[in-house]
Formats: sequence, structure tokens, C-alpha cells
Amino acid sequence: MASIFTKIINGEIPCYKIAETEDFFAFLDINPNSKGHTLCVPKKEVDKILDLDEETYLGLMAFSRTVGKAIEASIPCERVGITVIGLEVPHVHVHLIPLHTMANATFQSKVQMPSEEFEDIASQIRGKL
Repeated sequence: MASIFTKIINGEIPCYKIAETEDFFAFLDINPNSKGHTLCVPKKEVDKILDLDEETYLGLMAFSRTVGKAIEASIPCERVGITVIGLEVPHVHVHLIPLHTMANATFQSKVQMPSEEFEDIASQIRGKL
């Protein structure tokens, strides 16, 4: 069965898309640690990051760097944190999290926003790509 991320990539589930290439897809996390929290995923559905072939792994890191720089240029923050955990969805994903404090990196508190704010943030980030 396809993961929720594959369904997002295929357009079966809506998202706030940031970027897309032939092999990768980035979208805002709908349960963000901070405003601008973005997920970067390979279109190839693989559960664990270390199971990616080397080309896809390196490509995902390069894609995530590009998206991260756009986040950094558009969302006021101390820095953009990068983490790969992968327990909640069995599809490799890189979290890019605008950090203001260490609490933003703990996944303990979440930010609530209306859809219009998600759209605005996505537009700001896309504008810096």
C-alpha cells in the first residue's frame, strides 16, 4: 500500500507544495514544529534513509539543501535544522525546521495555523527557490 507521502506526491492528498523535481518532492509539514517546517522526500518510496541507493541519497541531500536555503532566505529564524527520524511514516523524509530555540527541534510542541498562512509561507519559500 502506498505511503501517505506517495499519495501526496501523486496528488491524491492535497499539500502545500514547495518544490518538485523528477526525483524529489518538498511540502510543508501540516503539523509543524515551527512556521516553515518542510519535508523533503524522494519520489521513490523507500522506508529507511540508509536503504536508499547512493545516487538517490546524495540527490535528496542536495535537494534538501536547496530547499533549506530557500527557507532560510524567507523565514526569519536562527538557522534551519535538518533531521531524519522516519518512525512516523515508512517513507524516507528529511525535516527542514526553522529553529528559534532547541524546543523547535524536539517535536514536542507544534504550531497551529490557518490554511491561508500555510499558503503564504509556501509561496514565500517558493519565491526564494
